Amino acid sequence: MNSVFLVVIAAMILIVVLLRFKVLIGPAILSGGLLIWLFESRSFEKLWIAFTETLTMQRTWDLLLCLYFVMCLEVELRKSGSLHGMVVTLRNIFSSNKVTLAFMPAFLGLLPSLGGARFSAPIVQEASEGIAVDDEQKSAINLWFRHIFEFSNPLMPGVILACGIANVSIGDLIDQVGWVTILCFVLGWIFLIIPLKITDLEKATNTQHDRTIDWKSLVLAFGPIVTSFLLIVAFNVQAALAMGLVVVAFIPLYFWFKRPISVKSVFTESLDKKLFFNVVCILYFIQLLTVIGTLDEIVSVFNNSSLPQAVIIACLSFIFGVMTGMGQGYIAIVMPIVALMAPGNIVLVGIAMVYGMAGQMVTPTHLCILVTVEYFKCRLWKTIGKCGVLSLLMVLIFSAWTYWRYYL
Repeated sequence: MNSVFLVVIAAMILIVVLLRFKVLIGPAILSGGLLIWLFESRSFEKLWIAFTETLTMQRTWDLLLCLYFVMCLEVELRKSGSLHGMVVTLRNIFSSNKVTLAFMPAFLGLLPSLGGARFSAPIVQEASEGIAVDDEQKSAINLWFRHIFEFSNPLMPGVILACGIANVSIGDLIDQVGWVTILCFVLGWIFLIIPLKITDLEKATNTQHDRTIDWKSLVLAFGPIVTSFLLIVAFNVQAALAMGLVVVAFIPLYFWFKRPISVKSVFTESLDKKLFFNVVCILYFIQLLTVIGTLDEIVSVFNNSSLPQAVIIACLSFIFGVMTGMGQGYIAIVMPIVALMAPGNIVLVGIAMVYGMAGQMVTPTHLCILVTVEYFKCRLWKTIGKCGVLSLLMVLIFSAWTYWRYYL
């Protein structure tokens, strides 16, 4: 086995051990990065370059501000009662909170926002009332359903980037892998939602066949989502700025709808310093691997192998999905390889998107996993295990179909 893979495996083992000893997830992952640096570089200059680039990159501050404003919005929705009113209304419409558990994270997943699982988490928490579901199951539900549009949402930056680099149309990509979104929903429904037992019919179901719709709660809950969507998509406003504008603009609306909130608490309760510290550590880890050339070295090893193209792309996408935890991360690395291997090959593009997403769903470097586990205060590896089983089923079904359709 090539030495770079041995070093990466050693780093992953170190991360797992540190997490088992309750070390914060950010420092634990960064420790793995420092171990790779120790074996691959040992250049303090590169260590410093990666650090300064992390703190000066626009991506870092966009992410931190976006996360902060998402948490501000969650406080507004919770304290105004809009969150509860929306869940009750959806229960009245669908007759069961089980539908809300799956539908709302999926719906919010349409909005491109790094770490956006923090927004859907409180909705999952609210909708789980009256249902026997532990914290790890809630976390897995929130994570899985929020990411089912990862490779078929034309608004996702990763989808746009992938199609631009590989020179394929977004429509062709959706035609190729859009069915996997349906597959992901079905798998999540079968394994995460159906087994749930309702313990309180009054809280979890519409026992009175009440069809009352709380329009105020719906406006105040969906309004910020729709407004953010329009600002980002229609007016090309940067995500963090869009979320900040929405947070500020909706404050007077809560008072106008006679649902006053403490403005101070909106901005102070959202300052989760531990979460922000963990996020910066993970971003530093990713940038460190880029600066010292570890990612390039892994790509080079596969390029020099005799493996079939589809296998190389699948392996690279999964590995970089695990290592970066970001759609834009594995796409930026793998899609140029696809473009060189087979320009315009939609099959390889689809393979890269699906396997990269599978890698994202089983790694602690994925920021959505970080913020979800932090919110539900649950066990990281049990949550990853649940998502891992679904990811395995997804890639097995996808691979079997792709092999039968294109390679037999």
